[in-house]
Amino acid sequence: MSADKRPPLQAVLFVCSLNAVRSPMAEALCRNRYGRQIYVDSAGLRKSDRDPFMLAVLREVGIEFESDQPQVLDEVDYEGVDLVITLSPEAQARAETMLRATAVELLHWPIPDATEAGGTREQRLHAYREVRDQLDRLIRDEIGGRLKARVAP
Repeated sequence: MSADKRPPLQAVLFVCSLNAVRSPMAEALCRNRYGRQIYVDSAGLRKSDRDPFMLAVLREVGIEFESDQPQVLDEVDYEGVDLVITLSPEAQARAETMLRATAVELLHWPIPDATEAGGTREQRLHAYREVRDQLDRLIRDEIGGRLKARVAP
């Protein structure tokens, strides 16, 4: 769908496998940037606890996210969102099936899984920072671009 014909962006849902690292990180970053302009949520295919390294790298940029609770996709009204962004291949496959008969737009951002990083604590944190920064750029460019287009004359 061309950018001119897309409906206005009002709600975004980020989905990954566990709602432990990538999707909650994307939710927190997007909410921090655009939370007053759009509704932002996240879910996983399976529930898991929030990853402490993810929380640590969000705190480094001034975002506290400890009180947000993980949720699974089956608990979310995904038809109430305009855009679903998947962050893992598994989430992409599931979302394609679930959204097939809806008007919800689906994007896939192939974000690496920071939990697979090995090494020292600092090396692992570096991997999480890279994911955080990549997500922040994509959010700024994709979602920010759509929000700017929405208010442009």
